This record gives sequence, C-alpha cells and structure tokens, in this order.
Amino acid sequence: MEKTENGSTATTTDEPKINYRGIKAMPFVIGNETFEKLGTTGTATNLLVYLTAVFNMKSITATNLVNVFNGTCSFATLIGAFLSDTYFGRYKTLGFASVASLLGMLLVTLTAAVSKLHPPACDSSGSAACPGPTPWQMAFLLSGLGLLVVGAAGIRPCNLAFGADQFNPETESGKRGISSFFNWYYFTFTFAMMVSLTVIVFVQTDVSWAWGLGIPAFMMFLSCVMFFIGTRIYVKVRPEGSPITSVIQVMVAAVRKRQLKQPEQPWVSLFNHIPKSSINSKLSYSDQLRFLNKAAILTPEDEINSDGSAANPWRLCSLQKVEEIKCVIRVVPVWAAGIIYYVAMVQQQTYVVFQALQSNRHLGNTGFNIPAASYGIFIMIGLTIWIPIYDRIIVPWLQRYTKKEGGITLLQKMGIGMVLAIVTMLLSAIVEDRRRAFALSKPIGIDSRRRAISSLSAMWYIPQLTLIGLSEAFTIIALMEFYYKQFPENMRSIAGSFTHIGFALANYLNSILISVVHKITKVAPTGDWLPEDLNKGKLDYIYYLVAALEVLNLGYFIMCAKWCKYKESVITSPDVGMEDLQSEKPVV
Repeated sequence: MEKTENGSTATTTDEPKINYRGIKAMPFVIGNETFEKLGTTGTATNLLVYLTAVFNMKSITATNLVNVFNGTCSFATLIGAFLSDTYFGRYKTLGFASVASLLGMLLVTLTAAVSKLHPPACDSSGSAACPGPTPWQMAFLLSGLGLLVVGAAGIRPCNLAFGADQFNPETESGKRGISSFFNWYYFTFTFAMMVSLTVIVFVQTDVSWAWGLGIPAFMMFLSCVMFFIGTRIYVKVRPEGSPITSVIQVMVAAVRKRQLKQPEQPWVSLFNHIPKSSINSKLSYSDQLRFLNKAAILTPEDEINSDGSAANPWRLCSLQKVEEIKCVIRVVPVWAAGIIYYVAMVQQQTYVVFQALQSNRHLGNTGFNIPAASYGIFIMIGLTIWIPIYDRIIVPWLQRYTKKEGGITLLQKMGIGMVLAIVTMLLSAIVEDRRRAFALSKPIGIDSRRRAISSLSAMWYIPQLTLIGLSEAFTIIALMEFYYKQFPENMRSIAGSFTHIGFALANYLNSILISVVHKITKVAPTGDWLPEDLNKGKLDYIYYLVAALEVLNLGYFIMCAKWCKYKESVITSPDVGMEDLQSEKPVV
C-alpha cells in the first residue's frame, strides 16, 4: 500500500486510485534504461586503457584509480537509496542522477577532445620518460568521474524499482508487465555491455578517444530526453521515511532493556502491534538473535497509543519489527562472503586487460587487432548462454530429483559459483605463466612502451573469462535474489544496493591487495610481482594468492550457510515485483 505524490494508494477504494500506465510508460522507461547503460558502460568499460594510454598513468596507479572509482560508484548506491526512500522519491532521484551522469561524461569527453586537458603523448622511441598529468588536468578528470559517481548513486538503486512502480502488482496484467520489464531490463544490460565492449571500445582505441567517449555522452543525453518526456504518465511513489531508522530503534530498545529476562513464550507474550498500512509480510517468530527480542518486552513504563502502537519506538518495538531486523542481520555474514568472492571478478576485469595488451591479439590471419578491453565480452557471453540452459533444462531436471523450487537452494547456487571462481583463478595463473614464457622466448613485437608482446594468442583468455561468467550466473544472481527475498518489503531499495556495496568493498579490497603486494615484493629477492612490464613480474602468483583467499572464503561461507535461516512468512503481502520469488524453507 504505497502512497503516491498526490496522496492516493493502490488499495484504498474511497480515495483516488493510482492511474497505472505500465505499457504506455515502458517505451520511455526502457528507452531511458537502454541509452543510460550504453552511456555509462561505454565510458567506464575502457577507462583503464584510457588512463594508461592518454593520461600516461602507470598500470598500478590506473588500476587503483579504476578500483576506487568503481568501488565509490557502488558504495554510493547506499546513500542514493537512503535519500530516495527517505526524502526525494525515485523519480526525482533518477532525474537528478541522470543529469549528473551526463555532465560527468561531457567532462571526461573534454579531457580527450581538448589537448590541454591531458598530457602529451609518450615518446615512441622510449628515450624519454612519459609526462604525467598536471594537477589541473587530474582535477578536471576527477571532477568528471565525481559526477559519474553521483549519477551512479541515484541510478543504480532506483532504476529497476522505478520501472516496476509503473505496473499494478495486484492485477494479473500488472504482474505479467513487471515480469516482462525485468526480462527487458537484464536484456538491455547485456546488450549495452556487448555494444560497449565491441563497437565503442573499437572506436575509442582505433579511431579516436574523443569520438569514443563522445558517443556514450550522446547516448546519455538521449537517456535524459527519454526519461523526462514521459514525466506526465509516470507513477511517482512518495517516500514514506527511512527504514534504517527501524533498525536503529530495535538496537537501542534492546540495549535499554538488556537487564530484562527473556520470556518463556516470546511468540505469545511479546508486544506485536502491526500497522494496517504496512506493506511487509507478517513474519513468524525465530529463535536466532534472541537478544533483540528484549526490544519487544512490554514493561509498566511503556506507553501505548490509542491505535495500539508504541508511544516511544525507541523504547518499545513490535516483535514484527524485531523479526524484520533479524532478517537483515542474517544477510550480513553471507554478504561478507560475497565481498571476497567479488575480488576474483575484479581481477578478471582489470589485469586481464593488461595481459591482453602484451599478447597476440590478431584475429586469425588478418591484420586486425582485437581491442584489449573487448575480451571482457566473453564474460557476458558465458553468462547469457548459460542462464537459459540452466533455467529451461537443468532446473526442471533438478526439481524432479530434489523436489525443491529452483532445483537447489540459493545458498547452494552461491557455493557452486564460488567453487567456479577458485577454478577460474587457478586457470588464470596457468595461462599467465605460459604468456610470460612465450613473451620471453618467442615475442612477436614490441609495444609503445618497449615491452615484449607474447606470441601466445589472447584467445587463451576466453576459457577463464567464460568460466567467471558462469560463476556470476550462479553466485551474483543468487545473491541478488537472496537479498530481495530476505529483506523486508519496505527495504527493497536498500536490498538492491547491497550488491553494489559488496562490489564497492571488493574494489577497495583488491586495490589494497595489489598495493600491498607491489610494495612488499618490490624489495623482495624474487622481484616485483606487478611491474609495468608484466613479462618481468609474477602476475600468476597474484592469481594463486586470490585463489587461496577464495578457498578460505568458501570455508567461511559454508559455515555461514549452515547457520543462516531463510525468512518465513505467516501471511505473504502482495509483492511489488518479481512475484515468483516466494520465501523458501530453511534448508541450506
């Protein structure tokens, strides 16, 4: 029962009803989504190469900057979700963020188009050191990246939910529309990634960086136009206050009553007022995290309002609210395991580009060189090919044997993906060892920075990239579904930001990891593992190190999975999207 900006609700008959125009709004919403993804992915996909080729940054510096940029974009989604749910609503947040992204892309494009906004090109003879960017040039670049962070903070947590807002979740046609929208949403994401990793990357590296960055900026302009044209027909859900406040209230109330004894039958004796306007499912009592139950103990000092609610929610909370907070807390250990898992993904998105730059990128016997950043498309190909096979063939087969919805549980799917990530890192180490050996014994040329190019074909990276794509199909999709199902309905924007926050921390962690390894090994007898010239380093050791971290993380995840209990609803409220995701039995 969500309120709109004109005060109407979806379920109250004596007030004006929401005028859902889902199908009519879809051309504007989907158009906005498509152009926005083409713009943002087109700008960010090849950023690593841009920083090293145009801004003359060292590979370590560029990698750290990209990691921090990606991490900040993802971490900022929590701030965007909070502001959207608490103050502005999804429409205003998306509008502001879209304009911010457009301005950021324009600034980044100017750094390539205007010669004074980037350092001069390196001397191809290698006789002189490459001039780095001036502080003023870096400030201009970082201003553009900062605006892109602002855009990501508002767009990523809100765009999916805003599209679902346009359909009535209580009608069959509305449910079908929501399901169709989710399908189109993920299709546009895949489409944008493939176009960015092929066409746009080719224009950037082989035609012109100014044109290659200008095209995504123009796409973002079209995204803003499509979004604002549909303003009059959008359903604009009004924010109802921050659900984060409820989390803090339960914690404070439990601490205040920490001296009280636990009741013998908490499901009977604890205070449990549930507002009629609540959109959350009624949850059954769980025996985990029992300390929080004290927040719902009714004492003589507690006052009750005429409608049955607590007069002071900082002293007395309902059992329903306590159980909602328990659901959130139970997610955190699994979310933490996801952070370490993401590190393997980040490795495949960063250093594989540098490996490709020092590999044979010829397409067959032709003279065409595949852009180094384009190899990332095989991650998307692996993911998109596997999903329909898994959904249409493997899941029905598993269901016949396991009798479980989805064939296996979400936690089991995550575990399979984590195992695949370990295999990916081991395979990556083996391939890098062969690449370096061929570069030292059978080089096919020298690049602009006087580094030997290995005769090993860059096509050897396809297996590891496809494998990490399969890993994502298991772990990432399962994590997103897990967050969606475990969080209370009024916290779904925050649930959506959890995936991005995990990516953020993984990028920061990866940046710290490579910086520490670089600093330690630079003075070690074995030599620097991560020098500018990978042929003089030990990148395969980094991959083995990450594989070891993933093994430890898998053990930690298994312990978390045994402890974790799925959310169980007594009464399921109407879903606001992805209606087929019902709560599961507490089976690991």
